[in-house]
Amino acid sequence: MPQYLTPGVYIEEIEIGAKPIEGVSTNVAGFLGSTERGPVEPFFVTSFDQFKKLYGGYIKDSYLAYSIEGYFRNGGASCFVARIASKTSIQSSVPVPSNPGGANAFQIDAIGPGKWGDGLKATIAASTIHGDDLSFFKLKLSYDKAIVEEYDNLSVSSESTDFFEKRINGISNFVTVAKLTASNPLLGEHSLGGGKDGDAINAEDYSGRELTIGENGTGRYTGLMGFDRISEISLICAPDENNVTGLSGKLIDHCNTHKDRFAILQAGDGKVDINKLNPSEPRSKYAAFYYPWIQILDPVTNMPKYVPPCGHVAGIYSRTDVERGVHKAPANAPVSGALGLMFNVVDEEQAILNPKGVNCIRSFLGRGILVWGARTTSLDSSWKYINVSRLFIFVEKSIKEGIRWAVFEPNNEKLWSRVKQTVDQFLTAVWRTGALMGTTADQAFFVRCDRTTMTQDDIDNGRLVVLVGIAPTKPAEFVVFRIAQVAKGSDITEA
Repeated sequence: MPQYLTPGVYIEEIEIGAKPIEGVSTNVAGFLGSTERGPVEPFFVTSFDQFKKLYGGYIKDSYLAYSIEGYFRNGGASCFVARIASKTSIQSSVPVPSNPGGANAFQIDAIGPGKWGDGLKATIAASTIHGDDLSFFKLKLSYDKAIVEEYDNLSVSSESTDFFEKRINGISNFVTVAKLTASNPLLGEHSLGGGKDGDAINAEDYSGRELTIGENGTGRYTGLMGFDRISEISLICAPDENNVTGLSGKLIDHCNTHKDRFAILQAGDGKVDINKLNPSEPRSKYAAFYYPWIQILDPVTNMPKYVPPCGHVAGIYSRTDVERGVHKAPANAPVSGALGLMFNVVDEEQAILNPKGVNCIRSFLGRGILVWGARTTSLDSSWKYINVSRLFIFVEKSIKEGIRWAVFEPNNEKLWSRVKQTVDQFLTAVWRTGALMGTTADQAFFVRCDRTTMTQDDIDNGRLVVLVGIAPTKPAEFVVFRIAQVAKGSDITEA
């Protein structure tokens, strides 16, 4: 309570009733795979053009660029990209000598490891504005003989707003720089070297690691370890999963651990026996499995090419979430950019695959190529539909984020009432979007937070227990018409 010492009128603002819960995003994907170049810690990307500027274009033996292009083409708005490189790979670098001689002035490192960095050259020239003052300089970066970036009027003084580390690090798509001594750099051309691609990429490289000081500092992580620290991610894709032994299981384990993201998996590219085709193990309500691969027009060769479908499907997830909501199954939706399929699935084949949790992508005359399945890989019938699993992820994560204000509040009836009102209002809004069953809110969900949900022992040990039940909508997977023949002119009654 504030203390009042002077007579007068005072106004106090207090909080009563419910606090709003804002629904979390469900349409941000996380992609893992090999790229031409770029950093190995996850970066946020909002367009395919931005991806190409940072990571380069299409490369041999990796489908990542094709999948990310398919993601944005099918409605994806943003994603995180984790470039995967071998743990034995090495960054290219070059020390820039001082002028006059002595210790080096600073070091230039390629932004990520690999032999690609040896194609970088840095040209140090006089500053355009400051001319003969060698405490200022211009840096031109060229990659494969083409000038890609230019920074002018850079200062060697860490006190200056034009200090070269401030102007380059975090902005350049190619390099990072580090001051070594308080010296002016030697003008001229300096080629980066020493880069190494390392051993073949394996599942452990996808698992990730902490970057060392030599790789631009600790506290930064690669691969799935990097995704561990990004709460915005809700979808996980690794287009090259079938080329890396054990990777599918790691993606599923990652989603099972976090319980707030969903893995999009796919079959391999070879011809398979339909009777033996099964989703990746372990089975999970946080994963879906798609078959077959799709055919696109390869921008590199201008010829048809088969690619894994996960990126295109992730874009459909994202588009469906925005246009309809996470409760709508991401199915019966066209695959933009698909010219054909590696294998054409017919009804008899899907009758075998669908109950096993294999979501088919099919071609229909007059309708094009559609995603024609909406099942998770779970063997639990309660969690067999993608939209049901993802709706629970959305509700659980939204409530978790929206109720943080209640932590350390006095655990009494007043708090219980506010928490119940808060969750009630959020679920009412969810029900009104059509995500829940029931013609009334009472039929769609319930929220209880009182002496029936927690014991005195719970209260004494700081636990506030809320019981929530929701009735999710299920997709109309089988639309059945029962049609009967009746005699002309006879009375027609409902059977």
